Amino acid sequence: MKPKVFIDRPLPAEVVAYIAEHCEYEQWDSARPIPRETLLEKVADADGLFTSSSAIDAELLSRAKRLKIVSSMSVGYNHFDLSAMKARGVLGTNTPHVLDETVADLAFALILGTARRVAELDRYVKQGKWRKEDNEVLFGTDVHHATLGIIGMGRIGEAIARRGKLGFGMEVVYYNRNRKPDTEKELGVQYLPFEQLLGTADFIVMMTPLTRETAGMIGRAQFALMKPSAIFINVSRGQTVDETALVDALREGRIRAAGLDVYAQEPIPKDHPLLSLPNVITLPHIGSATAKTRFDMAVLAARNLVAGVTGRTPPNIVAELK
Repeated sequence: MKPKVFIDRPLPAEVVAYIAEHCEYEQWDSARPIPRETLLEKVADADGLFTSSSAIDAELLSRAKRLKIVSSMSVGYNHFDLSAMKARGVLGTNTPHVLDETVADLAFALILGTARRVAELDRYVKQGKWRKEDNEVLFGTDVHHATLGIIGMGRIGEAIARRGKLGFGMEVVYYNRNRKPDTEKELGVQYLPFEQLLGTADFIVMMTPLTRETAGMIGRAQFALMKPSAIFINVSRGQTVDETALVDALREGRIRAAGLDVYAQEPIPKDHPLLSLPNVITLPHIGSATAKTRFDMAVLAARNLVAGVTGRTPPNIVAELK
């Protein structure tokens, strides 16, 4: 008998066909998020679960007595209750590496977009405000040869550093929990202590995973250390930043601008003050959102799932659950 799995989101037909070769499956095939109670019902007799963001917690695990593996179509896995999963012996996998270059592209889009005020000045033209005599009102900030500070030098951080160093002649500095001498040698980047990086960089890019240590890592004290000309970019997790402190820093001119793809609450509330600030680019968490990358992520997550329910070792078990 084939193992049974539940897929809590729509997937490309090719990916579903691959899963069907090896497993019995049920699927939530609506663009709307699956209701929590429906998910809890469907995992009751499942050996495996394919998801991207559903909370895997003690409640779900108590209902899913047969569950062996949760395969997440994501790099981040802060929706995993690692302690509860470990206690139950349930594996968790993610999809690292296949989206590195795509996310790095978006990080640089935000760097360029905020520096040259692309979204703001697009609105300026469309609202009929452009005048022939306009001059300094249109000025932005140079990216080339500026200092790029990266907080979190994983594979995506390295891809961002490579773009900055080789493409724009930037001075690249980084802070990471563990120093990376090989990366320093290969890319010509410099390690700086956290507070020194904040005071040095013209562009500060958050690339840290969300952990107990990184939650609220950037707050009022950290914004106070940044240059008034600094531009802050976050493509990691919204909860790494105190959004109230960010709003205050932008309103009070303690930093120049921000480019955001992630938020503490997603979707961001319609009345959030960040949405009313002209010097902020706000994107709807699209770091990996290209057709090819999302397809590759789905394929990798499917391979993880099938391996886990058929008794093989999945290739991408998250470190805390190995």
